[in-house]
Amino acid sequence: MGLPDSSKEDVMAEAAAPHIHVACAIIERDGRVLAAQRSRSMSMPLKWEFPGGKIEAGESPEACLKRELAEEMNVEVAIRRALPSCTHSYPTFTITLYPFVCAIASGEIALNEHRAVAWVTPAEMPALDWTGADAPVIEAYRRSLTE
Repeated sequence: MGLPDSSKEDVMAEAAAPHIHVACAIIERDGRVLAAQRSRSMSMPLKWEFPGGKIEAGESPEACLKRELAEEMNVEVAIRRALPSCTHSYPTFTITLYPFVCAIASGEIALNEHRAVAWVTPAEMPALDWTGADAPVIEAYRRSLTE
């Protein structure tokens, strides 16, 4: 006895959906964290996220993060610590985020890809309209502040 046809289609769709791996930065400054708003032309337009990008083949998450922040925001970051990775499934793809708590080591933020940035306190973070994948990162970060 096999799966019903609708279940077979769901399994096949899941297997075909791409799985991307992304490094993201929780950049701290003066008790606040940097949130970046996606541009109108990006997927999930105007949602808030932690900046970062796709990890390339053979690249470590840390190297990816430094490269992406230099490209996207013209800043160099110092990585302070890693948080647990989080996986989130969207209808058309799955993403695993590798979050790192960082500080800006040099440079001034320039918006090369994002629409806006905001410095928010950990308590203010849930009020923004974040991407689904960033929600568990926010919770892990906020928990890590009380440990």
